[in-house]
Amino acid sequence: MTRDASFKKVVRRHAAETGQRYTAALTDLEGLGARMNHEPVAELLLAHLRDRYGIDPVAATRLSVHKTYVFRIDRKDDDPWVARAFPPARPRSGVEGDAAILRFLEQHDFPAERLAVDDAVSDFDGSAVLVTRFVEGARLPDGAAKFAMMGELLGRLHALPYDDSAGRPGGASGEDPSREGTPRQDLLAALSFLDAVDALVQAAERERFEQLRDQVRSADDGHGLPEGLLHGNLLHAPDHAVLSEQGPVAINWKASGRGPRLADFAYLVWGTGSWNPRRPNQEWIDAAVNAYRRHVEPTDDELDRLEAVMYIRTLYLACFGYRRALTNGRPFNEWGFIEPSEYYSSTAAAVRAAFRR
Repeated sequence: MTRDASFKKVVRRHAAETGQRYTAALTDLEGLGARMNHEPVAELLLAHLRDRYGIDPVAATRLSVHKTYVFRIDRKDDDPWVARAFPPARPRSGVEGDAAILRFLEQHDFPAERLAVDDAVSDFDGSAVLVTRFVEGARLPDGAAKFAMMGELLGRLHALPYDDSAGRPGGASGEDPSREGTPRQDLLAALSFLDAVDALVQAAERERFEQLRDQVRSADDGHGLPEGLLHGNLLHAPDHAVLSEQGPVAINWKASGRGPRLADFAYLVWGTGSWNPRRPNQEWIDAAVNAYRRHVEPTDDELDRLEAVMYIRTLYLACFGYRRALTNGRPFNEWGFIEPSEYYSSTAAAVRAAFRR
């Protein structure tokens, strides 16, 4: 079978498993890189902000290694802003949704970044741009204190009342703008990452690759569990939380929206363990649990499904890394995101024990 024939077979399978037509599935796989990657020209962005808002910006500095479209905007006579010039594939409606959620959080005095102006979304060179106030702060402290702070943030967030203005589906990472929404979209994105490089998998790695793919296909997406307003990616401090003079502040709300609240908390507790050897850290688990339960008490169903839901984001990360490695001609060596399975079971057991004390 030729490589072209093999790829067509993969596209047909991808279409069937994601509910797409063949042409849409082909676009899904072939357009991944273009949808996710975006590097706006800083000087042009400064000119846009100057013309749009009448400000006097003097410098645009990238804030993240991973997000090349996020800039700190220093202004001559005022406090700095943050400008996010999202990839053109992300529709303006998604960015308007970010702004709506930030307005909702401000109304409820939740510790999040604030919009820089009332009209915080604009169009620039095919992209939608969101401007917020820059949050001065330091990294969260290491250890139990960090997980107590993040557990507190998530607990407060999940306990907020429902509001239509912040009711969009959320919880998925959304690095591929076509896969924003509930955590299920992370699993569909993970399938796309794997299918996009299926033809590059060496024969010696095929069995393990197929096992990974099967694991994604059968993963628990959290459907039917109690919902709340999710941040979607809080674990990744310092990119998503900083310690300001007023306390911890959550930033980067692109993944936010309504979804199974367990997805947020499961990802947080997955991050409590040590890496070498991979095992739970009970002190850090207790810190996250005690802070979170001041606002939310999980149901028995949530605790029973915790181990399975912990895999949603980590499978996504493993598959994201798999595509990146094979695309760049390198072997994939990030199995630690999802292995060993004993870490998941023992961490879930430790969390359940902490909640049931």
